[in-house]
Amino acid sequence: MSQRQATSADEETLALYRQAQDTFDAVLDRVRPGQWDVPSACPPWTVRDVTGHVVWGQELVFHLAVGLPHDSRTGAPGSANPGAAVDSQPVERWRHARSTAGQRLTADTLDRPGPPRLGGRLGDFISALIVDTLAHAWDIAHPLGIDPDLPAGAITRTLPFTRTVIRAPGMFGPALTPSADADEQTRWLAALGRHE
Repeated sequence: MSQRQATSADEETLALYRQAQDTFDAVLDRVRPGQWDVPSACPPWTVRDVTGHVVWGQELVFHLAVGLPHDSRTGAPGSANPGAAVDSQPVERWRHARSTAGQRLTADTLDRPGPPRLGGRLGDFISALIVDTLAHAWDIAHPLGIDPDLPAGAITRTLPFTRTVIRAPGMFGPALTPSADADEQTRWLAALGRHE
């Protein structure tokens, strides 16, 4: 089966996704050994739990990209102990899951089926994961005093998405109202129920 030609929208989605992953990776790289069980900015999860949740998302991407069912709920939204998905090796588990999913994620696979509530295509799910990955990079970084260095271009590109599709029930906490002079990142975080 031949692969279709990637569109500029496909290329942008994949580039933003890799940028979000790089941001998350850079934050994890700065977490010290004793900080994995510190509360994150995404209660009731710890830093380890947030990492397990993001790893679960990567595993789901892999399964969707290859057309296989993903039955694990460890790390799913709302799960009680997503940190179990990474055990004592959160960075290694993250990097393995990222690499495995990345090897299968192409412009062609973006047309495969994805979660119906996010648009029904894997490409729509990837758009949601850009927001999710960046938000969770901030959730880990903020309480640990790490600058997550969220990419301004990705914030700009995903701000409308954070106010519409990503507001589906169960995705994020209630949106907050930022001040009138808030910068774009602050407005992005507020749309996801977070404040700096």
